[in-house]
Amino acid sequence: MGDATDRATVGGIALDRLPEAGSPLEVLTLEDARFGVDSACGPRRPHRHDYHELVWTRAGSGRHLIDGEVSPVEPNTVTLIGRGQVHVFERARGLHGAVVRFGDELLQGDRTDAANPAWLVRGRAVQTVSVPPGEVRRLEAAIGLLAAEARRPPDSRTADLQRHLLATLLLWTERWHGDARVAHPDADDPHLGLYRRFGELLERDYARHHDAPHYADALGVPQAALSRALMHVTGRTTKELITDRRMLEAARLLRFSEITVGEAAHRSGYGDPLYFSRAFKRRFGEAPSAYRERVRGRAPEPQAPGPAHEGG
Repeated sequence: MGDATDRATVGGIALDRLPEAGSPLEVLTLEDARFGVDSACGPRRPHRHDYHELVWTRAGSGRHLIDGEVSPVEPNTVTLIGRGQVHVFERARGLHGAVVRFGDELLQGDRTDAANPAWLVRGRAVQTVSVPPGEVRRLEAAIGLLAAEARRPPDSRTADLQRHLLATLLLWTERWHGDARVAHPDADDPHLGLYRRFGELLERDYARHHDAPHYADALGVPQAALSRALMHVTGRTTKELITDRRMLEAARLLRFSEITVGEAAHRSGYGDPLYFSRAFKRRFGEAPSAYRERVRGRAPEPQAPGPAHEGG
């Protein structure tokens, strides 16, 4: 996918972004879609996502490449592709279904809520989940409602409705994945279990604790064991995941609240506003104030940022 998105290049890999400035959601319908060497547009090139993607396939065949690994395109499945992963429909034909693309802002943010399905798209252990036949109609109805919310002019309820409808899709997917794991136990469960425990702890402590040893100690595991589990599931280090969570909080506050940039920095765990501004610009390619203006539709899109690295 990626034809409808904005495209830049970062590190030699095409980077797809959601096309509309400030919008964290896009829903596309697939009607007899075709990709690959036998399609009108020819073979696709791998591209890195700057968003998360849920691909619902009601009918069709083919295969994805996700971070270079083959994932079959099969009827009655949901495929999950996380932000930062490299994806291409290597080949596909007769596709019917939908593609839901969404930013981090729409993932559940209530740190007290244990039913948080964000791990599905932040990890790489889950890619394709089978949808029970009796659930197809409900799934397509929910995607239709989400598409309608994405199309209509935004109002004061738009963000909450989009977040709740998306959470419903992800929670159903989590349920179907869990049911399949009960029937067919997964050898990766210890890694996934530790990752989910880490995620719950991170939700509680990200603003106060930014060091990997704190999380390893709190979970009662060696730091190396935690690092291996997180790398196995997400492909990212403990430090990167902590920074991602802090930056997600900062972006949410800047988008959805009226607090100052300094207060957003403080609530995200940054004591030095200048350091926060520099770190935010490395992550998003623009200063916090410019980001706020852009996502609220009052400024143009920035140039593509380079790879994000945060010290400290």
